[in-house]
Amino acid sequence: MHTRAWFIVLILLGVLAAMFALPVTRSARAQDDAPVALVLTLDGPLTPSMFEYMKRGLRSAERSQAEVVIFRLNTPGGSIDLMNSMVQEMRASEVPVVVYVAPRGAIAGSAGTVITLAGHAAAMAPETAIGAASPVGGEGQDLGETIEAKQKNILKATVRSLAENRGPEAIRLAEETIESAEAASAREAQDVGLVDFIANDLDQLLDQLDGLTVETATGEATLNTRNATVTDFNPTLIEEILDTLTNPNIVFLLLTIGVQAILIEISNPGGWVAGFIGVVSLVLATYGLGVLPVNWVGLIFLAVAFILFVLDVNAPTHGALTAAGVGSLIIGALVLFNSPGTPQFFRVSVPLVIGTSLGTAVIFFTILTFALRAQRAPVRTGQEALAGKTGVARSEIKPDHPGSVQLGGELWTAEMADGDEPIPQGARVEVVRAQGIRLYVRKLS
Repeated sequence: MHTRAWFIVLILLGVLAAMFALPVTRSARAQDDAPVALVLTLDGPLTPSMFEYMKRGLRSAERSQAEVVIFRLNTPGGSIDLMNSMVQEMRASEVPVVVYVAPRGAIAGSAGTVITLAGHAAAMAPETAIGAASPVGGEGQDLGETIEAKQKNILKATVRSLAENRGPEAIRLAEETIESAEAASAREAQDVGLVDFIANDLDQLLDQLDGLTVETATGEATLNTRNATVTDFNPTLIEEILDTLTNPNIVFLLLTIGVQAILIEISNPGGWVAGFIGVVSLVLATYGLGVLPVNWVGLIFLAVAFILFVLDVNAPTHGALTAAGVGSLIIGALVLFNSPGTPQFFRVSVPLVIGTSLGTAVIFFTILTFALRAQRAPVRTGQEALAGKTGVARSEIKPDHPGSVQLGGELWTAEMADGDEPIPQGARVEVVRAQGIRLYVRKLS
Protein backbone atom coordinates (compact mmCIF):
# COMPACT_ATOMS: atom_id res chain seq x y z
CA MET A 1 0.00 0.00 0.00
CA HIS A 2 1.31 3.45 -0.88
CA THR A 3 2.38 5.92 1.83
CA ARG A 4 -0.57 8.19 1.01
CA ALA A 5 -2.98 5.27 1.42
CA TRP A 6 -1.55 4.43 4.85
CA PHE A 7 -1.85 8.10 5.80
CA ILE A 8 -5.55 8.13 4.85
CA VAL A 9 -6.20 4.91 6.80
CA LEU A 10 -4.49 6.35 9.91
CA ILE A 11 -6.63 9.49 9.69
CA LEU A 12 -9.81 7.38 9.46
CA LEU A 13 -8.74 5.31 12.47
CA GLY A 14 -8.11 8.50 14.42
CA VAL A 15 -11.56 9.83 13.55
CA LEU A 16 -13.18 6.54 14.59
CA ALA A 17 -11.27 6.53 17.89
CA ALA A 18 -12.47 10.06 18.61
CA MET A 19 -16.07 9.03 17.85
CA PHE A 20 -15.82 6.03 20.18
CA ALA A 21 -14.67 8.35 22.95
CA LEU A 22 -17.78 10.54 22.78
CA PRO A 23 -20.07 10.51 25.84
CA VAL A 24 -22.61 7.70 25.69
CA THR A 25 -25.20 8.97 28.15
CA ARG A 26 -27.50 11.93 28.19
CA SER A 27 -29.79 13.16 30.94
CA ALA A 28 -33.46 13.62 30.15
CA ARG A 29 -34.14 15.52 33.38
CA ALA A 30 -31.41 17.14 35.44
CA GLN A 31 -32.07 17.48 39.18
CA ASP A 32 -29.41 17.93 41.86
CA ASP A 33 -29.00 14.96 44.23
CA ALA A 34 -31.93 13.14 42.64
CA PRO A 35 -31.78 9.33 42.29
CA VAL A 36 -30.82 8.14 38.79
CA ALA A 37 -32.82 5.77 36.63
CA LEU A 38 -30.52 4.49 33.87
CA VAL A 39 -32.48 3.49 30.75
CA LEU A 40 -31.13 0.98 28.21
CA THR A 41 -32.99 0.34 24.95
CA LEU A 42 -32.91 -3.29 23.78
CA ASP A 43 -34.63 -3.18 20.41
CA GLY A 44 -34.46 -6.00 17.86
CA PRO A 45 -33.24 -9.62 17.84
CA LEU A 46 -30.75 -10.55 20.54
CA THR A 47 -27.18 -10.12 19.29
CA PRO A 48 -23.71 -10.27 20.86
CA SER A 49 -23.40 -6.48 20.53
CA MET A 50 -26.68 -6.06 22.45
CA PHE A 51 -25.30 -8.31 25.18
CA GLU A 52 -22.10 -6.23 25.43
CA TYR A 53 -24.19 -3.05 25.54
CA MET A 54 -26.27 -4.49 28.37
CA LYS A 55 -23.21 -5.56 30.37
CA ARG A 56 -21.61 -2.14 29.94
CA GLY A 57 -24.82 -0.46 31.08
CA LEU A 58 -25.06 -2.61 34.22
CA ARG A 59 -21.42 -1.90 35.12
CA SER A 60 -22.00 1.81 34.58
CA ALA A 61 -25.08 1.72 36.84
CA GLU A 62 -23.09 0.01 39.59
CA ARG A 63 -20.22 2.52 39.35
CA SER A 64 -22.57 5.51 39.42
CA GLN A 65 -24.75 3.93 42.14
CA ALA A 66 -27.91 4.37 40.09
CA GLU A 67 -31.21 3.76 41.84
CA VAL A 68 -32.54 1.47 39.11
CA VAL A 69 -31.75 0.19 35.61
CA ILE A 70 -34.68 0.05 33.18
CA PHE A 71 -34.46 -2.17 30.11
CA ARG A 72 -36.86 -0.80 27.49
CA LEU A 73 -37.40 -4.09 25.63
CA ASN A 74 -38.80 -4.84 22.19
CA THR A 75 -37.49 -8.12 20.79
CA PRO A 76 -38.74 -11.10 18.79
CA GLY A 77 -36.11 -13.24 20.55
CA GLY A 78 -32.83 -14.84 19.63
CA SER A 79 -30.25 -17.41 20.68
CA ILE A 80 -30.91 -19.41 23.86
CA ASP A 81 -27.21 -19.24 24.79
CA LEU A 82 -27.23 -15.48 24.42
CA MET A 83 -30.46 -15.25 26.43
CA ASN A 84 -28.93 -17.31 29.25
CA SER A 85 -25.89 -15.02 29.36
CA MET A 86 -28.11 -11.94 29.56
CA VAL A 87 -30.25 -13.50 32.32
CA GLN A 88 -27.11 -14.32 34.35
CA GLU A 89 -25.87 -10.73 34.06
CA MET A 90 -29.24 -9.34 35.13
CA ARG A 91 -29.60 -11.62 38.13
CA ALA A 92 -26.03 -10.80 39.26
CA SER A 93 -26.64 -7.05 39.12
CA GLU A 94 -26.22 -5.10 42.33
CA VAL A 95 -28.59 -2.44 40.99
CA PRO A 96 -32.29 -3.40 40.63
CA VAL A 97 -33.21 -4.17 37.02
CA VAL A 98 -36.70 -3.44 35.71
CA VAL A 99 -37.73 -4.80 32.29
CA TYR A 100 -40.25 -2.55 30.54
CA VAL A 101 -41.78 -3.95 27.33
CA ALA A 102 -42.33 -0.77 25.31
CA PRO A 103 -43.37 1.21 23.31
CA ARG A 104 -46.96 0.38 22.32
CA GLY A 105 -46.92 -2.47 19.81
CA ALA A 106 -43.66 -3.90 21.20
CA ILE A 107 -43.25 -7.58 22.02
CA ALA A 108 -41.19 -9.67 24.40
CA GLY A 109 -41.22 -12.70 22.15
CA SER A 110 -39.45 -16.03 22.57
CA ALA A 111 -36.22 -15.38 24.54
CA GLY A 112 -37.59 -11.94 25.39
CA THR A 113 -40.14 -13.64 27.66
CA VAL A 114 -37.41 -15.14 29.83
CA ILE A 115 -35.48 -11.85 29.88
CA THR A 116 -38.62 -10.06 31.09
CA LEU A 117 -39.05 -12.56 33.93
CA ALA A 118 -35.36 -12.18 34.84
CA GLY A 119 -35.89 -8.57 35.85
CA HIS A 120 -36.30 -7.75 39.54
CA ALA A 121 -39.57 -6.16 38.40
CA ALA A 122 -41.41 -6.24 35.07
CA ALA A 123 -43.77 -3.87 33.32
CA MET A 124 -45.46 -3.58 29.95
CA ALA A 125 -46.88 -0.72 27.96
CA PRO A 126 -50.49 -1.02 26.76
CA GLU A 127 -50.96 -2.89 23.47
CA THR A 128 -47.81 -4.98 23.94
CA ALA A 129 -47.45 -8.77 24.07
CA ILE A 130 -45.31 -11.42 25.70
CA GLY A 131 -44.79 -15.14 25.05
CA ALA A 132 -44.36 -17.59 22.18
CA ALA A 133 -41.13 -18.86 23.75
CA SER A 134 -40.96 -22.37 22.25
CA PRO A 135 -37.32 -23.19 21.38
CA VAL A 136 -36.15 -23.68 17.79
CA GLY A 137 -32.84 -24.69 16.23
CA GLY A 138 -29.94 -22.40 15.44
CA GLU A 139 -31.17 -22.00 11.86
CA GLY A 140 -34.82 -21.51 12.90
CA GLN A 141 -35.76 -25.13 12.18
CA ASP A 142 -37.84 -27.40 14.40
CA LEU A 143 -35.80 -29.44 16.87
CA GLY A 144 -35.76 -33.20 17.04
CA GLU A 145 -38.12 -34.76 19.55
CA THR A 146 -35.45 -35.57 22.16
CA ILE A 147 -33.58 -32.29 21.86
CA GLU A 148 -36.84 -30.33 21.91
CA ALA A 149 -37.93 -32.06 25.11
CA LYS A 150 -34.59 -31.28 26.77
CA GLN A 151 -34.64 -27.65 25.72
CA LYS A 152 -38.24 -27.16 26.81
CA ASN A 153 -37.67 -28.78 30.20
CA ILE A 154 -34.59 -26.64 30.85
CA LEU A 155 -36.41 -23.46 29.83
CA LYS A 156 -39.47 -24.34 31.91
CA ALA A 157 -37.25 -24.94 34.95
CA THR A 158 -35.65 -21.55 34.32
CA VAL A 159 -38.93 -19.65 34.13
CA ARG A 160 -40.26 -21.50 37.20
CA SER A 161 -37.30 -20.28 39.21
CA LEU A 162 -37.62 -16.74 37.86
CA ALA A 163 -41.40 -16.59 38.45
CA GLU A 164 -41.55 -18.50 41.75
CA ASN A 165 -42.54 -15.36 43.68
CA ARG A 166 -45.25 -14.43 41.17
CA GLY A 167 -47.77 -17.12 41.99
CA PRO A 168 -48.97 -20.38 40.40
CA GLU A 169 -50.95 -18.71 37.59
CA ALA A 170 -47.88 -16.75 36.48
CA ILE A 171 -45.78 -19.92 36.55
CA ARG A 172 -48.42 -21.80 34.53
CA LEU A 173 -48.53 -19.09 31.85
CA ALA A 174 -44.74 -18.87 31.73
CA GLU A 175 -44.52 -22.64 31.16
CA GLU A 176 -47.24 -22.54 28.51
CA THR A 177 -45.31 -19.90 26.54
CA ILE A 178 -42.58 -22.52 26.21
CA GLU A 179 -44.59 -25.74 25.94
CA SER A 180 -47.22 -24.56 23.44
CA ALA A 181 -45.94 -21.13 22.34
CA GLU A 182 -48.77 -19.36 24.16
CA ALA A 183 -48.72 -15.54 24.16
CA ALA A 184 -50.45 -12.97 26.34
CA SER A 185 -51.39 -9.32 26.13
CA ALA A 186 -50.16 -6.81 28.69
CA ARG A 187 -53.46 -6.95 30.61
CA GLU A 188 -53.55 -10.76 30.58
CA ALA A 189 -49.95 -10.93 31.79
CA GLN A 190 -50.68 -8.50 34.65
CA ASP A 191 -53.88 -10.29 35.66
CA VAL A 192 -51.98 -13.54 36.39
CA GLY A 193 -49.00 -11.73 37.93
CA LEU A 194 -46.52 -12.45 35.15
CA VAL A 195 -45.65 -8.72 35.12
CA ASP A 196 -46.05 -6.18 37.90
CA PHE A 197 -47.26 -3.04 36.16
CA ILE A 198 -48.81 -1.58 33.03
CA ALA A 199 -47.34 1.86 32.36
CA ASN A 200 -48.02 4.30 29.54
CA ASP A 201 -44.55 5.86 29.75
CA LEU A 202 -41.41 6.06 31.85
CA ASP A 203 -42.84 8.74 34.15
CA GLN A 204 -45.79 6.57 35.08
CA LEU A 205 -43.51 3.55 35.49
CA LEU A 206 -41.22 5.43 37.90
CA ASP A 207 -44.23 6.50 39.96
CA GLN A 208 -45.42 2.89 40.18
CA LEU A 209 -41.96 1.58 41.09
CA ASP A 210 -41.53 4.03 43.97
CA GLY A 211 -41.48 2.17 47.28
CA LEU A 212 -41.30 -1.30 45.67
CA THR A 213 -39.00 -3.73 47.50
CA VAL A 214 -37.04 -6.17 45.35
CA GLU A 215 -34.40 -8.84 45.99
CA THR A 216 -31.05 -8.19 44.25
CA ALA A 217 -27.72 -10.03 44.33
CA THR A 218 -26.73 -7.98 47.39
CA GLY A 219 -30.02 -8.25 49.28
CA GLU A 220 -33.30 -6.39 49.53
CA ALA A 221 -33.61 -2.91 48.04
CA THR A 222 -36.51 -0.49 48.26
CA LEU A 223 -36.81 1.72 45.21
CA ASN A 224 -36.95 5.51 45.48
CA THR A 225 -37.91 6.52 41.94
CA ARG A 226 -40.69 9.11 42.18
CA ASN A 227 -38.36 12.06 41.45
CA ALA A 228 -35.61 10.08 39.72
CA THR A 229 -33.49 11.62 36.99
CA VAL A 230 -33.92 9.63 33.78
CA THR A 231 -30.66 9.04 31.93
CA ASP A 232 -30.52 7.27 28.58
CA PHE A 233 -27.50 4.99 28.20
CA ASN A 234 -26.61 4.97 24.52
CA PRO A 235 -24.64 2.31 22.63
CA THR A 236 -21.17 3.20 21.36
CA LEU A 237 -20.56 3.61 17.65
CA ILE A 238 -18.84 0.23 17.44
CA GLU A 239 -21.83 -1.44 19.14
CA GLU A 240 -24.19 0.21 16.66
CA ILE A 241 -22.01 -0.91 13.75
CA LEU A 242 -21.84 -4.50 15.02
CA ASP A 243 -25.59 -4.48 15.54
CA THR A 244 -26.09 -3.26 11.97
CA LEU A 245 -23.84 -6.06 10.71
CA THR A 246 -26.33 -8.62 12.01
CA ASN A 247 -28.98 -7.33 9.62
CA PRO A 248 -29.30 -10.03 6.91
CA ASN A 249 -29.92 -7.40 4.22
CA ILE A 250 -26.65 -5.66 5.12
CA VAL A 251 -24.78 -8.98 5.19
CA PHE A 252 -26.07 -9.87 1.73
CA LEU A 253 -25.02 -6.48 0.33
CA LEU A 254 -21.56 -6.78 1.92
CA LEU A 255 -21.11 -10.25 0.41
CA THR A 256 -22.10 -8.97 -3.02
CA ILE A 257 -19.90 -5.86 -2.85
CA GLY A 258 -16.96 -7.78 -1.38
CA VAL A 259 -16.85 -10.48 -4.03
CA GLN A 260 -17.29 -8.00 -6.90
CA ALA A 261 -14.52 -5.77 -5.53
CA ILE A 262 -12.16 -8.74 -5.18
CA LEU A 263 -12.92 -9.80 -8.78
CA ILE A 264 -12.19 -6.26 -10.00
CA GLU A 265 -8.87 -6.29 -8.13
CA ILE A 266 -7.92 -9.68 -9.58
CA SER A 267 -8.81 -8.63 -13.13
CA ASN A 268 -6.95 -5.31 -12.79
CA PRO A 269 -4.01 -5.95 -10.44
CA GLY A 270 -1.74 -3.16 -9.29
CA GLY A 271 -4.24 -1.00 -7.44
CA TRP A 272 -5.39 -1.38 -3.85
CA VAL A 273 -8.72 0.41 -3.45
CA ALA A 274 -10.94 -2.36 -4.88
CA GLY A 275 -9.03 -5.06 -3.03
CA PHE A 276 -9.18 -3.15 0.24
CA ILE A 277 -12.93 -2.57 -0.09
CA GLY A 278 -13.47 -6.22 -1.01
CA VAL A 279 -11.51 -7.61 1.94
CA VAL A 280 -13.16 -5.26 4.45
CA SER A 281 -16.64 -6.05 3.09
CA LEU A 282 -16.08 -9.80 3.30
CA VAL A 283 -14.65 -9.59 6.83
CA LEU A 284 -17.67 -7.58 7.99
CA ALA A 285 -20.04 -10.00 6.25
CA THR A 286 -18.29 -12.93 7.95
CA TYR A 287 -19.10 -11.41 11.35
CA GLY A 288 -22.78 -11.23 10.41
CA LEU A 289 -22.77 -14.80 9.08
CA GLY A 290 -21.33 -15.96 12.40
CA VAL A 291 -24.27 -14.44 14.28
CA LEU A 292 -27.22 -15.02 11.95
CA PRO A 293 -28.96 -18.38 11.53
CA VAL A 294 -27.85 -19.20 7.99
CA ASN A 295 -27.92 -22.21 5.70
CA TRP A 296 -24.35 -22.62 4.48
CA VAL A 297 -25.48 -24.35 1.30
CA GLY A 298 -26.45 -20.87 0.14
CA LEU A 299 -22.77 -19.86 0.14
CA ILE A 300 -22.08 -22.55 -2.45
CA PHE A 301 -24.71 -21.07 -4.76
CA LEU A 302 -23.25 -17.58 -4.22
CA ALA A 303 -19.74 -18.83 -5.05
CA VAL A 304 -21.03 -20.58 -8.19
CA ALA A 305 -22.79 -17.36 -9.26
CA PHE A 306 -19.62 -15.28 -9.24
CA ILE A 307 -17.58 -18.04 -10.89
CA LEU A 308 -20.11 -18.00 -13.74
CA PHE A 309 -19.82 -14.21 -14.00
CA VAL A 310 -16.03 -14.43 -14.29
CA LEU A 311 -16.18 -17.24 -16.85
CA ASP A 312 -18.56 -15.22 -19.01
CA VAL A 313 -16.12 -12.31 -19.04
CA ASN A 314 -13.08 -14.43 -19.88
CA ALA A 315 -14.82 -16.82 -22.27
CA PRO A 316 -17.84 -14.85 -23.55
CA THR A 317 -20.95 -16.92 -24.20
CA HIS A 318 -23.10 -13.91 -25.15
CA GLY A 319 -24.58 -13.67 -21.65
CA ALA A 320 -25.65 -17.29 -21.11
CA LEU A 321 -23.34 -17.83 -18.13
CA THR A 322 -24.24 -14.44 -16.68
CA ALA A 323 -27.94 -15.33 -16.81
CA ALA A 324 -27.17 -18.62 -15.04
CA GLY A 325 -25.11 -16.67 -12.51
CA VAL A 326 -28.03 -14.37 -11.74
CA GLY A 327 -30.25 -17.38 -11.04
CA SER A 328 -27.59 -18.93 -8.82
CA LEU A 329 -27.13 -15.63 -6.95
CA ILE A 330 -30.87 -15.33 -6.23
CA ILE A 331 -31.15 -18.95 -5.12
CA GLY A 332 -28.02 -18.66 -2.97
CA ALA A 333 -29.24 -15.57 -1.14
CA LEU A 334 -32.67 -17.04 -0.49
CA VAL A 335 -31.29 -20.39 0.66
CA LEU A 336 -28.70 -18.64 2.83
CA PHE A 337 -31.15 -16.53 4.84
CA ASN A 338 -34.72 -17.49 3.90
CA SER A 339 -34.77 -21.25 4.41
CA PRO A 340 -38.04 -22.72 5.72
CA GLY A 341 -38.20 -22.29 9.50
CA THR A 342 -35.87 -19.30 9.67
CA PRO A 343 -37.48 -16.62 11.88
CA GLN A 344 -38.95 -13.74 9.88
CA PHE A 345 -36.71 -11.15 11.55
CA PHE A 346 -33.61 -12.99 10.31
CA ARG A 347 -34.74 -13.11 6.67
CA VAL A 348 -33.39 -11.03 3.81
CA SER A 349 -35.73 -8.91 1.70
CA VAL A 350 -36.70 -10.79 -1.46
CA PRO A 351 -37.01 -7.55 -3.54
CA LEU A 352 -33.51 -6.59 -2.35
CA VAL A 353 -32.11 -9.98 -3.44
CA ILE A 354 -33.73 -9.76 -6.87
CA GLY A 355 -32.82 -6.09 -7.37
CA THR A 356 -29.19 -6.59 -6.30
CA SER A 357 -28.86 -9.70 -8.44
CA LEU A 358 -30.20 -7.90 -11.50
CA GLY A 359 -27.91 -4.94 -10.77
CA THR A 360 -24.95 -7.31 -10.56
CA ALA A 361 -26.00 -8.86 -13.87
CA VAL A 362 -26.11 -5.41 -15.49
CA ILE A 363 -22.58 -4.72 -14.24
CA PHE A 364 -21.24 -7.98 -15.63
CA PHE A 365 -23.16 -7.58 -18.90
CA THR A 366 -21.51 -4.17 -19.26
CA ILE A 367 -18.10 -5.67 -18.57
CA LEU A 368 -18.89 -8.44 -21.06
CA THR A 369 -19.89 -5.90 -23.72
CA PHE A 370 -16.64 -4.00 -23.34
CA ALA A 371 -14.67 -7.26 -23.42
CA LEU A 372 -16.32 -8.36 -26.68
CA ARG A 373 -15.85 -4.91 -28.18
CA ALA A 374 -12.18 -4.96 -27.25
CA GLN A 375 -11.73 -8.39 -28.85
CA ARG A 376 -13.35 -7.24 -32.11
CA ALA A 377 -11.67 -3.84 -32.29
CA PRO A 378 -8.85 -3.49 -34.82
CA VAL A 379 -5.32 -3.57 -33.48
CA ARG A 380 -4.16 -0.04 -32.86
CA THR A 381 -0.56 -0.58 -31.75
CA GLY A 382 2.48 -2.48 -33.02
CA GLN A 383 3.32 -3.51 -36.58
CA GLU A 384 -0.16 -4.94 -37.22
CA ALA A 385 -1.60 -1.47 -36.71
CA LEU A 386 0.39 -0.12 -39.69
CA ALA A 387 -1.34 -2.29 -42.29
CA GLY A 388 -3.86 -0.29 -44.31
CA LYS A 389 -2.44 3.12 -43.43
CA THR A 390 -1.51 5.54 -46.20
CA GLY A 391 1.52 7.73 -46.70
CA VAL A 392 3.62 9.58 -49.33
CA ALA A 393 6.72 8.28 -51.14
CA ARG A 394 9.61 10.65 -50.42
CA SER A 395 11.90 8.92 -52.90
CA GLU A 396 11.37 6.63 -55.86
CA ILE A 397 10.76 3.00 -54.95
CA LYS A 398 11.86 0.33 -57.46
CA PRO A 399 11.48 -3.45 -57.41
CA ASP A 400 15.13 -3.93 -56.57
CA HIS A 401 15.79 -0.61 -54.87
CA PRO A 402 14.05 0.41 -51.61
CA GLY A 403 12.96 3.96 -51.15
CA SER A 404 11.45 5.99 -48.30
CA VAL A 405 7.86 6.68 -47.25
CA GLN A 406 6.53 9.29 -44.86
CA LEU A 407 3.81 7.83 -42.63
CA GLY A 408 2.33 10.37 -40.31
CA GLY A 409 5.29 12.15 -38.77
CA GLU A 410 7.73 9.27 -39.35
CA LEU A 411 10.02 8.35 -42.24
CA TRP A 412 10.20 4.63 -43.06
CA THR A 413 12.27 2.52 -45.42
CA ALA A 414 9.86 0.98 -47.92
CA GLU A 415 9.84 -1.72 -50.58
CA MET A 416 7.28 -2.56 -53.23
CA ALA A 417 4.82 -5.21 -52.05
CA ASP A 418 3.74 -6.29 -55.56
CA GLY A 419 4.08 -5.39 -59.23
CA ASP A 420 7.18 -4.25 -61.08
CA GLU A 421 6.23 -0.67 -61.94
CA PRO A 422 8.31 1.80 -59.88
CA ILE A 423 6.52 4.09 -57.45
CA PRO A 424 7.55 7.67 -58.19
CA GLN A 425 8.46 10.26 -55.59
CA GLY A 426 5.37 12.06 -54.24
CA ALA A 427 2.97 9.22 -55.04
CA ARG A 428 0.48 8.16 -52.39
CA VAL A 429 1.01 4.63 -51.11
CA GLU A 430 -0.77 2.15 -48.88
CA VAL A 431 1.01 -0.11 -46.38
CA VAL A 432 0.40 -3.78 -47.10
CA ARG A 433 2.45 -5.14 -44.22
CA ALA A 434 5.33 -4.26 -41.94
CA GLN A 435 8.36 -6.37 -41.20
CA GLY A 436 10.81 -5.12 -38.62
CA ILE A 437 11.64 -1.52 -39.52
CA ARG A 438 10.69 -1.91 -43.19
CA LEU A 439 7.32 -1.33 -44.85
CA TYR A 440 5.93 -3.10 -47.89
CA VAL A 441 3.72 -0.74 -49.86
CA ARG A 442 1.70 -0.47 -53.03
CA LYS A 443 0.82 2.59 -55.06
CA LEU A 444 -2.68 3.99 -54.68
CA SER A 445 -4.44 4.67 -57.96
